[in-house]
Formats: sequence, structure tokens, C-alpha cells
Amino acid sequence: MDKEKSTSKYWLWFAISTVVIICMLIWVRPYFWLALPFVVTSFAKALNLIDDNKPEDQEVY
Repeated sequence: MDKEKSTSKYWLWFAISTVVIICMLIWVRPYFWLALPFVVTSFAKALNLIDDNKPEDQEVY
């Protein structure tokens, strides 16, 4: 049975990065795309679409 993990941290990061990207669209439009990875990644993690990457999950070759 998997333990359900809290995604509130990722929702907070998503909200903060969304505010940042909106501010960047207003004042520094040419560089707003720099905030896109943070918005997309935090949104995907908040919806549990991306799992946390743990060292024990990695295969060693």
C-alpha cells in the first residue's frame, strides 16, 4: 500500500512561479520563457504526474 504524499509544497511553488511569469510578461516580455520550466514542472508535480527522483530508484551500470 503506497503512502499518499502531500503535494501542497508543489502547489505553492506553482503559485509563486505563476506570479513570477505574469510579472515577467508585464515588465520583461522577451525573457518570460525563462520561468516556463518552473511553472510546468511544479504543475506536473502538484498533479502527481512526475514522481520524485530518488537515488535508490536509479539503476547503476
